[in-house]
Parts: sequence; structure tokens; C-alpha cells
Amino acid sequence: MKEELFNQYTQKVMNTFGLSKEELFRKTKKRHIVDARQMLWYVCRQRPMRVVQIQEYMSNSGYNTAHSVILHGINVMSEKVEDDQDYAELYVKLCS
Repeated sequence: MKEELFNQYTQKVMNTFGLSKEELFRKTKKRHIVDARQMLWYVCRQRPMRVVQIQEYMSNSGYNTAHSVILHGINVMSEKVEDDQDYAELYVKLCS
């Protein structure tokens, strides 16, 4: 069930950020891709989805990353959503 939600959020993030699945799950530090990944993690965590589940679903999509990296990304996006109205609106859009 949670994996289905992860896939739905992945699709919404890809559409919103204008990325392909390959781009979203590519190892890169390009800001717009990192923002998209962090937003995906943040939205999933708010569901609530456990970080270990997010990590597993990312791995299933070909993106292996550490538990701590996901936690850091969630924290970064949490601050952005709280401090930046554009990110807050984006979050609301992704959750609807």
C-alpha cells in the first residue's frame, strides 16, 4: 500500500518539476533535481511513511541512498516549506 502511494507521489513530483523518472532517480547534485527528490521524501514522510520504507522504494527505483541522507533532505525541505510560500504552495499542490 505504501509503495503505491510512493509511486503516486513520484508521478506527481515528476509532473510538477518537469522531470523524467530517470532524471529524478539519477545520482546528481543539480539543485532542481535535488529539490524534487527532497520534496518527494518530505511528502512521503508527512503521509506518514517510515524513512526505511522511503529508502527501500528509492532503491527499488534504482536510487540507493543512506537513511541519513533522506532524513537530511526531509529536514531541508521542511525548513523550505515553513519559510518559503512557494514551497508551501507546492507541497499543498502535491498532496491534493
